[in-house]
Amino acid sequence: MSKGVIYILTNPSFPDYVKIGYAKDLEKRMKQLNRSETIPFAFRAYAVYEVESNLTDLVLHDLIDKLNPDLRSIENFDGKERKREFYAMSPEDAYDLLDSIAKISGTEERLKKMAPEGHEILDEETAAEVAKESRRGPFRFSKYGIPQNAELVFINDASVVVKVIDDRHIAYKGVTTSLSALAQQLLEYDYQVQGTAYFSYQGEKLTDLRERMESKK
Repeated sequence: MSKGVIYILTNPSFPDYVKIGYAKDLEKRMKQLNRSETIPFAFRAYAVYEVESNLTDLVLHDLIDKLNPDLRSIENFDGKERKREFYAMSPEDAYDLLDSIAKISGTEERLKKMAPEGHEILDEETAAEVAKESRRGPFRFSKYGIPQNAELVFINDASVVVKVIDDRHIAYKGVTTSLSALAQQLLEYDYQVQGTAYFSYQGEKLTDLRERMESKK
């Protein structure tokens, strides 16, 4: 026997999917998944279900496929079909499925829902904000009452002040750039971020300013 857990993982980068799989050592598996620099946010464990066999997750995959074959992420690559451990379902629905299995088998004590840590909650909020902003289209300073030469402050460090050059660009230390590019540089991230989520004008974060002004329309 090889004891381990069936895990339900979430990731703010793709909120409509969960990853369901098996790991003998969940911490090691999480480190493997989060090592990639191509995914903006890290995976987090939503729930785990202790099992006795490393094949148990395959049985669960088959069960989900039989209940709804459209949920699993499947792609054709280089002429071959690849089935992934990602499912188009909410973590709550995935948990309910494991909860039902645990109740039927009398193993409720093996199922555990994990409490999110502070940085994980922040990642989820940031991802939701970025997605919301991207659907609205580009942020134009003049549209929200921010004139040329206005000063914007980086919310993580008030000593970082930039000047508005035109409707889409700012200047920092003599270099013309965009809010998103500068925020990514200052945060030392390997992926693009939503610049308006990290700068404020007259004490108000730009995303909040946009929300306030558009709510009046």
